[in-house]
Amino acid sequence: MSQTDKAFQAAEDATNQATAAAEETVSRIRDMNERIIEGSRNAGIASLDAYEKALENLVQLQEQTAGASQLDWVNALAQAHAKYVQDVSKAYTDAARDLLNTPLGGAAAPKGGAKKK
Repeated sequence: MSQTDKAFQAAEDATNQATAAAEETVSRIRDMNERIIEGSRNAGIASLDAYEKALENLVQLQEQTAGASQLDWVNALAQAHAKYVQDVSKAYTDAARDLLNTPLGGAAAPKGGAKKK
């Protein structure tokens, strides 16, 4: 084997090693990004769950307050407002959960989706 052939072989070996190292690095970065996205989705789901719970408590308080009133129109108004808050918050949280279930950059949505716990 000539000196030139040895030099070309050494260069090819170095290129192959560098390519393998670069591919390994890219793979580790992808894995890390997927973990970050999954963690963000989980945090989003937890935030939605807490938001829903807070709104449920607010609606419950409004309904109790409405029931305590001796005026029919106040009771009806409070009940209507409580229903409105429930409907709007359900639409908001459902839309947010749908977004959390949408794949981002090819990353898979969480198993089972962003369902309410």
